[in-house]
Amino acid sequence: MGSLRHLAAIGLALAALTAVPLPHATAAISPKVLVIGVDGLMIDRIAAADAPALDSLVATGSSSRTSLYANPMAPTLSGPGWATIATGAWPDRHGVLSNSWGANHRLTEHPDFLTRLERADRATSTYVIATWAPLVTTSAGTPIFGSEIDLRISSGGDQATADRASQHVRTADADAGFLHFDDVDAAGHSCGAAGACYRAAITAVDKRIKQVLDAIAARQTRAQEAWTVIVTSDHGHTDTGGHGGSTPGERASLIIHTGPGVTPGTPAVAPKNVDVAATVLARFGVSTTGLDGRPLGTASTDPFDTVALKPAVHEPIGVPGWSDTAPSGWRIDNTGMGTGGVTEWHGWAFTNDDFWTRTEAGQWRETNVRARGVFAVADSDEWSDRTRTDTFTSALVSPSYDVSGRTRATVGFVSHYRKEGAETATVSVAFDGGPARTVLTYAGDVLAKAESVAVAVPAGARRMTVTWRLANGDNNWYWAVDSPTVSF
Repeated sequence: MGSLRHLAAIGLALAALTAVPLPHATAAISPKVLVIGVDGLMIDRIAAADAPALDSLVATGSSSRTSLYANPMAPTLSGPGWATIATGAWPDRHGVLSNSWGANHRLTEHPDFLTRLERADRATSTYVIATWAPLVTTSAGTPIFGSEIDLRISSGGDQATADRASQHVRTADADAGFLHFDDVDAAGHSCGAAGACYRAAITAVDKRIKQVLDAIAARQTRAQEAWTVIVTSDHGHTDTGGHGGSTPGERASLIIHTGPGVTPGTPAVAPKNVDVAATVLARFGVSTTGLDGRPLGTASTDPFDTVALKPAVHEPIGVPGWSDTAPSGWRIDNTGMGTGGVTEWHGWAFTNDDFWTRTEAGQWRETNVRARGVFAVADSDEWSDRTRTDTFTSALVSPSYDVSGRTRATVGFVSHYRKEGAETATVSVAFDGGPARTVLTYAGDVLAKAESVAVAVPAGARRMTVTWRLANGDNNWYWAVDSPTVSF
């Protein structure tokens, strides 16, 4: 019976999500998007529950674990979590830092994706139906989803959310919407993410999701519609229950993405929660300029993402996640580097969020949110956790870029730097093998910043290299760099 149930659910999901117009249909295909938010849901707990609808969405779509921030950027709570998903901006920009944000926010400057759709085209039919009232009411201050949205309902309970949503998507235009279910989070607080009541809550919300998907499939205009459905969450939980901290479980979220053009499976580079808003806007042809996110499925152009990561040597971490082999054209210069120390961090290395943040929680590595996939790290602090001599001095050197005929270049990268002591962090450029010229020096912390550094190109120069150099590090923090580019 279980197999038949799963097959039936997969068939229903395919019918609800795949746009296959009838052969004789002449009407244009209309884009439709539904984002389903399941509070506190963790993707690695779905398989253990009886959840055929979610299982079928995973099987037919793109699915991935995602990672959130932690303090000091924001705690792993619902307010920051849902605001990040809704606005496509990280908490350092939208300013929602708790579950009662009052006037301490920047939601006016960073509106939710449904409000952006309304402002782009008032004819777009938008809706929010939420169990958690602060998403749509003023109980915590300005609601995360704004008043310009056509329909906003605080349902009061998960079954009421499913009932109202089913009725709405079956009968209304329902171009773009957001649903919020809360009971999985309540179960996480009650018995923990490892508990039986948490699995039971996943089963219950799965039935409600199926109810909504069935209503989509029953639409009279379904054959002329292309539906995108995204499932996501605001945070995870500890095994014993609770969230707000910086552990991997609390920082865990997910994105399941189904619909036209989606490649099934796990993406090579994990998406970010800020990508949800960008995906919805792009589906309707609305600009995503100014968002931290990018549409789901966007191919990586980051050279660091080509690095193959390997198992730990000294770090007590049970997942692969580091390399000292630079990507093609790049090199690591450890001239002046001390000896010994932790192998993984002997000079610049390459790593990912899951590996690097597990080295030591609570030291702000978790706030490196604008890095994706594999990034480069110079970590004097972790290198010093084993016996070593002298200090950390290492340079990461780019390939040679053609600057022939150019007068200016722009060096772009994502930077996450914590300074303490006498170490120096500099970016320099060199032309045609000549002396290095410093173009950027950090005098203090620079957290999760997208840098854009203008460089004057000397007359007659043909080639330029860029170097990121951390020198004289003495057990005092780190520098992470990602997504390096040179543009003109």
